[in-house]
Amino acid sequence: MTAILLVGCGKMGGAMLDGWIARGASPSDITVVEPNAELADTLRQRHGVQVLDGANGLDFGYAPDVVILAVKPQMMDAVLPAFADIPGHPVFLSIAAGRTIAGFEAALGGATAIVRAMPNTPAAVGRAVTVCCPNAHVTDAQRTLCQNLLAAVGQVEWIADEVHMDAVTAVSGSGPAYVFLMAEALAEAGRRAGLDPELAERLARATVAGAGELLHHSSVAAHTLRQNVTSPGGTTAAALEILMGETGLTDLMDKAVAAAARRSKELAN
Repeated sequence: MTAILLVGCGKMGGAMLDGWIARGASPSDITVVEPNAELADTLRQRHGVQVLDGANGLDFGYAPDVVILAVKPQMMDAVLPAFADIPGHPVFLSIAAGRTIAGFEAALGGATAIVRAMPNTPAAVGRAVTVCCPNAHVTDAQRTLCQNLLAAVGQVEWIADEVHMDAVTAVSGSGPAYVFLMAEALAEAGRRAGLDPELAERLARATVAGAGELLHHSSVAAHTLRQNVTSPGGTTAAALEILMGETGLTDLMDKAVAAAARRSKELAN
């Protein structure tokens, strides 16, 4: 039995909760802190979990094995103090973008076990990729616990140096928005080329989703998959000459990821 305390149950917290229940977690082992009364009622009815509106509702002596911090980054400073003295020496697993391990140690104590994680929005369909970075106080058992909890919504990767989390945030954390923009731009280009708007939208969505699924299931490198559909002198080659040009997609993506990484650093300060 693993005692789980989930603090915040918005889209990402809710996706994780759905994943745990789907994998067989007992609702009696999960406590949720969620001040939104309407959402709290939904969670009780849907999953049968205990939902409290604040840390003051926790039973005296309640000692969870893990505390998942799933509140918005800008709310973290107001939320953390209420959990600083929670019994049992749990591991704190944060999914708040830009919030550093040092910041959590300052609020919760320097000897607290902390895992900083960056999931992304495909968690809603069980296809997230989450990158985690532990501090020195996380035990092997706690790392495994966090791994299993996050695996309920997708793939999990680990890094040893927190300095890389800004790049992780820029690539995978923000990455789904880049893909959605590509689908949006492809549909718009189709409309400008004369396609019916609804047909262009369906073609773009299906093409992006299908290509992503092929990439997911294939062990072949992305550049090889690209080459496999590009006949010399053909239509795809003509388009790629534009997209891979000096000011094409590669250059734009470099600039986009760099901008997101800079903003991630700014949010940490």
